[in-house]
Amino acid sequence: MKIFVTGTRGIPDIPGGVETHCENLYPLIVQKGHEVFLATRSAYIENPLQEWKGIKLVRCFSPRLKSIEAIVHTFLALLEARRINPDVVHIHAVGPALLVPFARLLGLRVVFTNHGPDYDRQKWGGAAKFVLRLGEKLGGSFANEIIVISTVIQGIIRKRCNRPSHVIYNGVTLPDTNKNTDYIKGLGVEPLKYVLAVARFVPEKGLTDLIEAFNGLKTDHQLVIAGDADHETEYSRRVKQLAQSNGRIVLTGYITGEKLKQVFSNAGLFVLPSYHEGLPIALLEALSYGLSVLVSNIPANCEVELTEKRFFQCGNIPDMQGKMKALLQKPITEAEQQQNYALLARKYDWNHIADQTIAVYAKVVNG
Repeated sequence: MKIFVTGTRGIPDIPGGVETHCENLYPLIVQKGHEVFLATRSAYIENPLQEWKGIKLVRCFSPRLKSIEAIVHTFLALLEARRINPDVVHIHAVGPALLVPFARLLGLRVVFTNHGPDYDRQKWGGAAKFVLRLGEKLGGSFANEIIVISTVIQGIIRKRCNRPSHVIYNGVTLPDTNKNTDYIKGLGVEPLKYVLAVARFVPEKGLTDLIEAFNGLKTDHQLVIAGDADHETEYSRRVKQLAQSNGRIVLTGYITGEKLKQVFSNAGLFVLPSYHEGLPIALLEALSYGLSVLVSNIPANCEVELTEKRFFQCGNIPDMQGKMKALLQKPITEAEQQQNYALLARKYDWNHIADQTIAVYAKVVNG
């Protein structure tokens, strides 16, 4: 099959959950004998590639303005898709899904993946939330088939669009053991003596809550926050100001590859204080490294089968702080690590996810 993908900023090494999802999924689909074209947004691609791991990259213009970049880029990408004439167009996320009806008018067969209710993100105002809700409705109503990444989102589609959908989770790859420490020591932190958060600097990630909880924690551990903002905002500036006011907090900026592997491999505790997630890839990555984790009790996090001590009440800073303290004093056991590895193999294996996705494409093509 010939597949055209849009709704992502691009690959490889572009920050974002949808971007990570596509970067892992589509090389496998190519390996399984299919042809994949993926539209990338010009504003995020510094060194344009024509191809990556067998995926043909199609660079399309996008303004770097969060309010319109997705809709403009998706419109242009669909015109390019019409020229390429794929068997299936795969549109990711509810913002780009506004153009699912347009894609159908162009005669394209469409699979829509709903990665979560983006309108719940705190960065959006009322008008943007309305538009994103409309995108979810239009994508869920007009796509040939719908994929969701959690049963929570499946329930939303059933309620809003009165349609079934395919639950296909995000995935994770078990990493190679990496005990190098040159990068983290260069940051001024010691192995196993830091709390780690990996997130974009947006309100729904709860980073200011984490910093407040950490500031009140009596510990010799440090806090390492890996990430940055796509667009500098008042919130992202506040995260940086709060971090700079505490010498025990280290900001790495956006990192990938060896640097990210090192910060995951050597962390003493991973914390995800989110108010909103689709399905948290950063959490799956932390589990793949065998880390002790602590996450907010939002529905998307609760769908990952963790023990009760791994959850705190979302937005409750004293609860987060108390459980951070308890988990730092009691390292994760090998038995719990093995339990988590088994969970990842059972529910979040990329190879299985690729097979499930191809099956959805085949259903669309075969009518």
